Amino acid sequence: MKRVSVVIPAYNEAARIAATVRAVRELPEVDEVIVVDDASTDETAALAEKAGAKVLRLPSNRGKGAALNHGVAGASGDVVVLLDADLGESAREARALILPILRGEADMTVARFPSTGKKAGFGLVKGLARAGIRYFTGLEVTAPLSGQRALSREVLQCVLPFARGYGVEVALTIRAARRGFRIKEIPVAMRHRETGRNLGGFIHRGRQFRDVLLTLSRLLLELRRPGRESG
Repeated sequence: MKRVSVVIPAYNEAARIAATVRAVRELPEVDEVIVVDDASTDETAALAEKAGAKVLRLPSNRGKGAALNHGVAGASGDVVVLLDADLGESAREARALILPILRGEADMTVARFPSTGKKAGFGLVKGLARAGIRYFTGLEVTAPLSGQRALSREVLQCVLPFARGYGVEVALTIRAARRGFRIKEIPVAMRHRETGRNLGGFIHRGRQFRDVLLTLSRLLLELRRPGRESG
């Protein structure tokens, strides 16, 4: 029987982390839930632990990629699920990502969220991410920035370490695809906090764009090195 680990990076997510943890702990396939507290200044760690997660604490805020690297290092599962901390009760939809891996139908699954009908930004980050994935792999993807994924242990070993900042997902897709792993996007009814067309939202998307661009630039350099197939 294959074990399933869920890794959740979290920074100041006290409002939703407990509901997220409880939702995934209720899934019959899940054996362990690991929350990596990225030096939160609120009660994220305490609430996650109370909800039943194993909590790993980082001494300083290091970003999503570093938190994921720390979390997966302590995960024991044959399948590792990566989830955002703000999914709340909708985190139970992770089961739709897990089952295709357990059934041998895919090596990595990616959550495709339903359309909200709202315009959050201008699509620049998503467009850059899709173009980068297409350039490196030939794949046409719908959800290049989705952080909700399930991976087999074999995939995980081939894609580590995760990229820095918000470039995690793009690098993960490119590295897995170039290794020949089967990637499948799965429609889910997940919900999480969205950024709007305000100053905070534009700052967030600006950081995303920067990190994705830097990640694609690093991959371009790495893949040009003799004997390097992935970053």
